Parts: sequence; C-alpha cells; structure tokens
Amino acid sequence: MLRRVASSTTKLLQQLSLRSTAMPIPRPFSSSSTSKAPVGLNLPFPTPTDNKVRIVEVSPRDGLQNEKSLVPTDIKCELIDRLRETGVKNIEVTSFVSPKWVPQMSDAGAIMSHVRGFQSGSEDRGIEYSVLAPNQKGLDAALASGVKEIAIFGSASEGFSKQNINCTIDESLQRFRGMCEKALKQGVRVRGYISNMCACPIDGLVDPKSVVRMTKEMLEMGCYEVSVADTTGVATPDQVHRTLSAILDAGVPANKLAAHFHDTYGTAVPNVLVALSLGIRTFDSSVSGLGGCPYAKGAKGNVATEDVLYLLHGMGWETGIDLQKMSEIGTWVSEKLGRENGSRAGKAIASMLAQKKAKGEVKAEGIREALKEKREAKL
Repeated sequence: MLRRVASSTTKLLQQLSLRSTAMPIPRPFSSSSTSKAPVGLNLPFPTPTDNKVRIVEVSPRDGLQNEKSLVPTDIKCELIDRLRETGVKNIEVTSFVSPKWVPQMSDAGAIMSHVRGFQSGSEDRGIEYSVLAPNQKGLDAALASGVKEIAIFGSASEGFSKQNINCTIDESLQRFRGMCEKALKQGVRVRGYISNMCACPIDGLVDPKSVVRMTKEMLEMGCYEVSVADTTGVATPDQVHRTLSAILDAGVPANKLAAHFHDTYGTAVPNVLVALSLGIRTFDSSVSGLGGCPYAKGAKGNVATEDVLYLLHGMGWETGIDLQKMSEIGTWVSEKLGRENGSRAGKAIASMLAQKKAKGEVKAEGIREALKEKREAKL
C-alpha cells in the first residue's frame, strides 16, 4: 500500500516541479489561477496590542507517531514533563488510534493517566492537553481517559481521505458532526485538523475551495479552532498565501485558524512568516522537528519549535516559551531517539552555548543574553 502511495507522491512532485531533476522543486501555482498571487509581503512585526503568538507543541503525538522503533512510555512521559517546564501552554500528548495501525500510540491510556496526575491543583500551570481521536471508537476511549480536549482530523483531498481514514470527505464530515456533538455535551473542547492544505500525494494540487468548505463546516459543528496543515511539506509561501487568503476571504476569522507546517523542502519557516502576515497567531510545531509523513519520501518532519521561536522572538513576538529550555529538550530527545536534531536553531544554540561555557562566558541560563549580543553585533 505504501509503495502505491509513494508512487503517487512521485507523480505529485513531478507535477509541482519546474523541470525533471533528481530533486524536484515545488513551483508556484500557474498564472492562470483565478486567485491573485501576493504582490509583496509586509513583514509582520508585533504592535502593542498585537504581540502574542500561541504555540501548540505536537511532538509527543505527531512528532513520535511515525518513529520506526517503539519509544518507551517513560520517555514519552518525560518529554511531556520537560515541555511543561518551558512555558508552553498547549501540548498534544497522544492519539487514541488502533494499535494495529499505529503501534507507537498503543500506550495512549498510560500517557493520559500520567497527564491526569498534574491536571489539577498546584501542578496544573494552565496547560491544555489534547489528544487525537480519528473516529467514534477513539473518541469513546479518549473520553473514558478523562481528556478535556480532543482533535479530529480530515483531509481536503478525496484520495488522502480514503487512504488515511477510509472514507470520503462527505463521510468524514458526517462522522465529525456526531463526534463533536458527543464531546461538546460532555464539556470536552474540539479542535479540527485539515490535511493537505495545498497538495496531496495522491490527488495532486488541492483546490482551496475544498479547504474553505471543510474549515467552515468544522467550525459550524463546534470546533473552537481549525489547524490547516501542509502534511507532506511541499507547499511554497505563495501557495500557502493563496489557500489561507481564500479561507479568510470566505469570512473565517483569523483567530479561528492555526497553521501546521512540515519542513520537507525547507519552506516551513517561510510559510510561518506568510501565515503570520495574514493574521494567523497560532502555530503547531514539534521540538527538534520530530515527525514526518509516511506518504512523503524524504520528509523531514514538522517545523521545529526552536526554529519558530527563534524567528518569532527575534522579531519581537511574545510566546511565553523559554527558547533555551526548548532547545535543551531538542538535544535530549534527539539523543534518546538516536537521531539527528532536526532544528537548525536548536543545534546552533547548543553549539553557541557550548563554546561560551568552555570559555566561562555564560551560565547555562544565559541564552537570552547570548542571543541578544549576537543580534546586536549584526546591527
């Protein structure tokens, strides 16, 4: 099955590429499109009344679910514990999916048992913990575990919807309505995900109208927010601008949207900048760039939280998250998983601190001052 999907992915990349080269290059949508391409990009600097960005940390779920080797439950719990110390206020901790199809998430119940231990009292810290529930069975298991927020996910392309959740787009929306109704009646918040916001490894380019329709229907059925995702990481900034603009032009408020980018071709951070310029203030990210998509050969995973934080903090945006602590987690979890750290900023910060520590110039907690010195030296 994956071989067939991989073949479809190759066809998509050929469709997106400028020329037949060994490394296909995603190109802009053709000039014949009815949607106008962005003329220019005004850098989205914060203002006194608009200076905060919310980060949804998805590494415990989206970051780990495709790891080839099973990650011990205690490592997952420690990852969540470490993330709690960074100041992040939203963590997606696990997924109630079939252990047969996603064995990495077979310990969802144990993860939620761990989370419940600090969801009340002095250990609460105002952090929201969410889980993914793909269907009614997953929802029932999630509700039984005591969750306070679930995420539902569909695709804007028919091919991916049938391949990933075994139903058409219409069938998925009907399923989600029932799930939302049940969750909301029990006081559980619902967040929506839409895969393949710009392109699909099976169907090719995705019509923004499909994304608009799904976004509006998810909000109407009770989702407090919809995260639109470049699942395979092939979207370029102009494509992201086109799709997000279509959603906003359809009357969806920017504060009801989140953006979720993968970094297969290195465009995730530029795509964050585009979304930010359009008024999006919530972004999903994964420490160390953990994650990926089994349908995209060579996929590099989610946009790294450290890279997003470096961009935002450098421009003056507030996230409430400690960049150094997040970078240290990226180093730690990469070592635990035996993989390379996928964050450019994380690796640079680790190297810079190591050099300064060796010279006795900075304490471990001095990352803010060290980064400030580095930026000021460039001015």
